[in-house]
Amino acid sequence: MNKFLREEANFLKGARARIKEVKYVFGVLYQFYKGFRTLHFVGPCVTVFGSARFKEGHPYYEMARKVSSEIAKQGFAIMTGGGPGVMEAANRGAKEANGLSLGCNIVLPHEQHENPYLDKSVTIDYFFVRKELLRKYSYAFVVLPGGFGTLDEFFETLTLIQTGKVEKFPVIIMGVEFHKHIYEHVQRMIEEKTISLADMDLLLFTDDIEDVVSHIKKYKHSAPEKIKKPRKAWWIFGEQKPKKAQSL
Repeated sequence: MNKFLREEANFLKGARARIKEVKYVFGVLYQFYKGFRTLHFVGPCVTVFGSARFKEGHPYYEMARKVSSEIAKQGFAIMTGGGPGVMEAANRGAKEANGLSLGCNIVLPHEQHENPYLDKSVTIDYFFVRKELLRKYSYAFVVLPGGFGTLDEFFETLTLIQTGKVEKFPVIIMGVEFHKHIYEHVQRMIEEKTISLADMDLLLFTDDIEDVVSHIKKYKHSAPEKIKKPRKAWWIFGEQKPKKAQSL
């Protein structure tokens, strides 16, 4: 088992010697710093989530590739988990549109390796750090079919929006047939009043790429801090701006 997987597993076993807990905290701090240093100047992004298991030629691979290309043409960088499958397709689509292609990779015992379509990437050791970095730099999310990890990223992001922990921004679900039972369950939650109708305001289920782009553009200025171009900070030592500048 990778040493970072062991560290996280040991952390979750319960209380340990305090020196080990402090060491873990500083390790997490370093992971955040590494992410900030790599991604600080990338500009506004749209993050694409989806399975690592779909190969080139699969309908969902091609869907991710096409929608990411169109989003990149709007001036957004495309960010993914940096791995194969849907992530590779999204990064590939961004590159084909001459957009900025980004990856926030994760250390896993299988499946996860960086795809060849990344302009800039960072490898993170802890899932929760990776998810926070993906959210921090993203203006919108596009969720394609995937497994437990994709659903985790989707519902955690919705929860943070619902509870006001992050700004409201568009969340688009593609692969409507694949996600039809999730859509039905969301409608059931509205009927049972465990969520409100307003919680669905920025959530869109569609396979139409034009609708995706239109929905993102509709809320383009709802989160101005996400659109604003960052200035170089003196304390991020040695940071370089991305080689492809995008304008909105």
